[in-house]
Amino acid sequence: MKKFFEDIQISFEGKDSINPLAFKYYNKDEVILGKKMEDHLRFAVAFWHTMNVQGRDMFGEETMTRPWNSISDPIERAKAKIDGIFEFCEKLSVKFFCFHDRDISPEGATLRETNKNLDIVIDYIKEKYKSSNVRLLWGTANLFNNKRFLHGASTTSNADVFAYSAAQVKKALEVTKELNGQNYVFWGGREGYETLLNTNFKLEQENLARFLHMAVDYAEKIGFKGQFLIEPKPMEPTKHQYDYDAANAYAFLLKNNLQDKFKLNLEVNHATLSGHTFEHEIRYARTNGILGSLDANQGDLFLGWDTDQFPTNAYITTLAMYEVLKGGGINPGGLNFDAKLRRPSIDLEDLFIGHIAGMDTFALGLKAAAKLLEEGLLEKFVEEKYSSFDSGIGKSIVEGKENFDSLEKYIIDKGEIINKSGKQEYLETLVTRAIVKAL
Repeated sequence: MKKFFEDIQISFEGKDSINPLAFKYYNKDEVILGKKMEDHLRFAVAFWHTMNVQGRDMFGEETMTRPWNSISDPIERAKAKIDGIFEFCEKLSVKFFCFHDRDISPEGATLRETNKNLDIVIDYIKEKYKSSNVRLLWGTANLFNNKRFLHGASTTSNADVFAYSAAQVKKALEVTKELNGQNYVFWGGREGYETLLNTNFKLEQENLARFLHMAVDYAEKIGFKGQFLIEPKPMEPTKHQYDYDAANAYAFLLKNNLQDKFKLNLEVNHATLSGHTFEHEIRYARTNGILGSLDANQGDLFLGWDTDQFPTNAYITTLAMYEVLKGGGINPGGLNFDAKLRRPSIDLEDLFIGHIAGMDTFALGLKAAAKLLEEGLLEKFVEEKYSSFDSGIGKSIVEGKENFDSLEKYIIDKGEIINKSGKQEYLETLVTRAIVKAL
């Protein structure tokens, strides 16, 4: 077993600390609304960004030197990265990690050879389980990196690629079950199109539905009891992706009779790219009973792509956690840091600093959201705003007793209708006030 972070020490020092390797607001054992902070937040580390990203971008080469990358043998390097992710999570007192299948082991010349490589690494993770409490929050398959997926995976125009994708997900489901993963995520990185000029839109969506039904059937066959998640994203790498946002994904699930089998894994940056706020996406999922898990990051509003930055905006995390608390939590989902260091942040300790910043920001958001709920001012205002539907004609409308004829008769001789102010500016000050009180 290799150690990479022996010199790193993490502690909780409170809000007055300026130590970059200390928590200011995240105190895992602090009880919020009757539950420990760590149980509310269920943080997870993303294997791909933490262990694999090296600072390359579309215009430049790698900027980050990582000790595990000096290991020449691919399998031994993969094992070293497993050592690294467990050590990293333990240092942060994070209970979970997440991975794509190709994050953790190298591809071979054939799928059979690739599966053998994956089995070696899975066996190594199982050995790590014996001495560590870190566990798999969710697994998934990388159906977007390899050039075989240039036309998509389940939405491809090539039946052989569809078959390969199915076999790859089959194996990813098996290893997620083997590791007692609590969820399995479908992120359709190539499930979309660049132009309708060469796209059979109807067939692609039908094949996507067939693929997901096959996954459900196979999960039942092998006894995988984890939660299935779809992660909406509007664009990038394709111009238009079929799971554009929460509402689009839910409509697809409803149309294809999959709504009882899947929930949503929502991401801050994806919400931004789809033209929504994060709290909008969570509210939509929560009110439709499909809130499953969250990816914790943020984007740059001046850049039109998925920048995957560590979350540092307490206003966003407060409104997100307000929705989560209103929904009763996200267990068996969690908060996965689908976030990577900026290209000039090249030190190993920066990996910890980024995660600490994100964990503190969500912890502060949790505390502020709890204060909003305890005070109940937002709920009271909304109840009063819609109080006209609690009695009289409004109650009758809600109960389905009215029609166009009866409503015309009710309103036709009435005078001016008086509305009440929405007081948006006042309500926004309540959120700011809650954040300040949580500091």
